[in-house]
Amino acid sequence: MVRANGAVSLRELARVVQTSEVTVRRDVRALEAEGLLDRRHGGAVLPGGFTRESGFPQKSHLATAEKTAIADLAAGFVEEGEAIVVGAGTTTQELARRLARVPGLTVVTNSLLVAQALAHANRVEVVMTGGTLRGSNYALVGSGAEQSLQGLRVSRAFLSGSGLTAERGLSTSNMLSASVDRALVQAAAEVVVLADHTKLGTDTMFQTVPTDVITRLVTDEPPGHDDRAATELQALADQGVQIAVAGGSGGSGTGGDSVPPRQPRRDVALPGPRRGQVPGAGPGLRAATVLGETGPGAEQRARVADLRRR
Repeated sequence: MVRANGAVSLRELARVVQTSEVTVRRDVRALEAEGLLDRRHGGAVLPGGFTRESGFPQKSHLATAEKTAIADLAAGFVEEGEAIVVGAGTTTQELARRLARVPGLTVVTNSLLVAQALAHANRVEVVMTGGTLRGSNYALVGSGAEQSLQGLRVSRAFLSGSGLTAERGLSTSNMLSASVDRALVQAAAEVVVLADHTKLGTDTMFQTVPTDVITRLVTDEPPGHDDRAATELQALADQGVQIAVAGGSGGSGTGGDSVPPRQPRRDVALPGPRRGQVPGAGPGLRAATVLGETGPGAEQRARVADLRRR
């Protein structure tokens, strides 16, 4: 099961093999002694090979310019009077700071950082989940958080994570965080992933959002030498993910380019921006350019090649 999924919980193992968690825990220790897996709190993972999670102090200083550009662009997809969910993370925290100016907005979150960013926004209602505080990322996790999301329905979910690949989708390094993120996804009609180019092509232990569930990716423009990120962007577009790129070299700008999916995606009847257009785009946030697949495909290929060159 660990080889198939990358990780597994002791509770799930006990259910599958129909024995107690005490027995499973003893067997997991024996397998760890043989080097077949690594124990983690409440579960087990493959030994090595997967990126482990950094704490908030480390994350907050990584790709700060890119996160700012991504947040600027993502905020343009939120309309007045919407109800959305926003997951935990330093990029979603940046998004929350910009959402404070959207009137009539309702934000459901399990992140203390997101709630803090919106605490003094008089026109925004903040609804927090229950749960147990996870100090490393200031997020509420566990069964309390998941149960509080049951029966909830909102227009969009904005999530971040530790890694994003076309093969597995969005992933994170913590089992409890992954479970809450999956519950947030279940509550939303559309899923918007916020991920800077350093996370593209990175795979971590716990899958949170499969690629076919992701509606849109908001990212920054990869550097010209980063072939892995450019290749991953194309692979995500090939699988139907709408891609909005915060313009400028290395993602420091505030423009946007939109790469539409090759295959038609399921449309959700929700108020939102027209395809390829950011609502309220002003001098600092230009409307995204649609690169259509209506022609023979030459324009699409040329644009992707241009992104790689830049």
